[in-house]
Amino acid sequence: MTEPSAYTPPKVWTWNKPSGGRFANINRPTSGSTHEKELPIGRHPLQLYSLGTPNGVKVTVMLEELLALGHKGAEYDAWLIRINEGDQFGSGFVAINPNSKIPALLDRSGPKPIRVFETGAILVHLAEKFGAFLPTEPGARAECLSWLFWQMGSTPYVGGGFGRFYAYAPVKIEYAIDRFAMETKRLLDVLDKRLADNEYLAGDVYTIADIAAWPWYGGLVKFEQYGAAEFLAVQEYRHVNRWADAIFARPAVKRGRMVNRVNGEPSSQLHERHDASDFATKTQDKVAAAE
Repeated sequence: MTEPSAYTPPKVWTWNKPSGGRFANINRPTSGSTHEKELPIGRHPLQLYSLGTPNGVKVTVMLEELLALGHKGAEYDAWLIRINEGDQFGSGFVAINPNSKIPALLDRSGPKPIRVFETGAILVHLAEKFGAFLPTEPGARAECLSWLFWQMGSTPYVGGGFGRFYAYAPVKIEYAIDRFAMETKRLLDVLDKRLADNEYLAGDVYTIADIAAWPWYGGLVKFEQYGAAEFLAVQEYRHVNRWADAIFARPAVKRGRMVNRVNGEPSSQLHERHDASDFATKTQDKVAAAE
């Protein structure tokens, strides 16, 4: 590990230089739009503006699961938001999510469009709208929502903490990597102990708690997220691995993971989704072959 030079914080912090690292071009201490750009609107009731990151995958998996249950009202257009190019700072996107983070949902199924941002809010909105993946019995509902918000509150330590310093920071800082590796492993242990006695997070039934947690923790144990599987010894968490494998075996999850994906095998990338047939005809390998 390379230790950075000593840093003495000023009395008042000012933004006078790029932050460095992979996302330096989009990091800034202010909010709001940087340019005028309206968002496209497709033909379906639900308009999703997203990218195939773990947070984006939560919502596309949920939508594909709802469609698999036969909820035709869950048909959606998934528009690609390239965050490295600053699409999330366009005026149209900021109008839906003033926090400029993907994903953002516009529900146009009623007389007045409803904006929904933050993945926990989107999952609850869809679960309640369609009566699926959220138990109605008070105790079971509380358990589900508790694990849903456990994911929402804890996982920034995985992505914004561990992932940032292990994979994306311009220098390797031992203290930061050790601190967030410790917390990431603690969270994996919390999950592993829960899943030792339960098939899913909320108990015996697959819910939005699993849909929220799987893209992050499944990503760590199954998909080499941050290239850190060996570093974190993820094979030790056998109950998490069992759970992650079971969820990835679901066809709707496989489809949801493809939507708005811009890396990996071309056959696994469906940059935009506007119809169920797109999975067979518009993945990047098919697009390239047609050019």
